[in-house]
Amino acid sequence: MAKAPLSPAAWIDAGLQQLTAQGPLALRAEPLSRHLKTSKGSFYWHFKDVPAFQKALLAEWKARALATLAEDSAQDGTATDKMIRFGQSVQEDTAGPALRAWAQQDKAVAKALKDVDAARLVRLTELMSDIDVTNEEFAKAAYGSLVGLKQMHSDDGDALVAFAALVDLVMALK
Repeated sequence: MAKAPLSPAAWIDAGLQQLTAQGPLALRAEPLSRHLKTSKGSFYWHFKDVPAFQKALLAEWKARALATLAEDSAQDGTATDKMIRFGQSVQEDTAGPALRAWAQQDKAVAKALKDVDAARLVRLTELMSDIDVTNEEFAKAAYGSLVGLKQMHSDDGDALVAFAALVDLVMALK
């Protein structure tokens, strides 16, 4: 029986996995084809070229990150629950560190990352404002800790414990 053709979504999912595992150099037709055990022809059937694929991958990552943020914002819970959930969603973005490294060489990646960071920072600022912590710099510092902990390749559990300690500090200051 013939293997079912891969969809563009399957290529993008594989691209996000490979970006996380190996960095942006893995986002080419040859290594992705090997990873998916298929031909490069399948890649080029769906994407004009590698830059078109990378553009689609970046758009999908951004859409997913913003959708996750919107979903989290719609959930109920205590202020602490909401901040911890926010921290978890940032930590679960496994492509984040690789995207940050890639952004150093690619303006489109830097722009997408900046847009998602800005939206996340707005959300964290809102969460802190809900508990009467209105200093936006504290929200920036808390978000920076999440990003930095991820860049350190810290165990996600350790990163969340550290972020939870910051949330506890904010609640104590309240």
